[in-house]
Amino acid sequence: MAAPALVTGASSGIGRAFAERLAADGHDLIVVGRRRDRLDALAASLPGVDVQVIAVDLASDEGIAEVVATLAERPVSILINNAGVAHYMPFSDLPPGKAREIVYVKTLAPTLLSRAALPGMLAAGAGTIVNVAGMLAFSGPTDAAQPQGQRAAYVASLAGTVAMSQVLGAELANTGVTVHAVCPGIVATEFHEVQGMDLSVVLRMSAEDVVTAALAGVALGETVIAPGVEDAGLLETIFAADRAAFHGQAPTLATRYTQGDV
Repeated sequence: MAAPALVTGASSGIGRAFAERLAADGHDLIVVGRRRDRLDALAASLPGVDVQVIAVDLASDEGIAEVVATLAERPVSILINNAGVAHYMPFSDLPPGKAREIVYVKTLAPTLLSRAALPGMLAAGAGTIVNVAGMLAFSGPTDAAQPQGQRAAYVASLAGTVAMSQVLGAELANTGVTVHAVCPGIVATEFHEVQGMDLSVVLRMSAEDVVTAALAGVALGETVIAPGVEDAGLLETIFAADRAAFHGQAPTLATRYTQGDV
């Protein structure tokens, strides 16, 4: 029997769409989220597959530990790190507890869950890790005239997700395990409503289309999957510039730091 797929943030939005698509493809599931009632309803709506429900908060050590323990006992073939939280507000107003929640849910949980899933995948010689990030991961180089504003910690977590996926994917080359970061733009889910934002008049991609792109991108071998970017060369331009900057360093100071009155 094939190992199941584990989906975090499965109670709504992109996570639920992933669970439904994977179940339709015949995968047994482990679904993770905070709202047990929604997870139970999801499980009941997916006949023909086995669905294990884990109702925990990935913003807590205990919640992460429970999912890690499950992965240690029950290997998975697919891991979808989708759980999300944003807390949009000026950085100077961001309470430490909310900052910690972003780090736990968007950085610590995907890191520890991926680490827990890897031994089983490596033993099987196959596996897929999908980390759901977002196009805001590329919004760091902005300016005051076009501020992204009020989400510095969230943007940082998404950028870190992309970088981790790239480096880990390269580390696992030729093992049969692949790692992918999915970077949608604005998606029609309740995510922004939770942030107090009304985007009902904004054109948005459906969660189902995000999942379609993610699975197609995995099949194409794309490490960074951008569902709404038609010209994939734009991404390669970014990554080529990253590589050029990394390899363009030297052990001596750049001249701009040694001239004039600096």
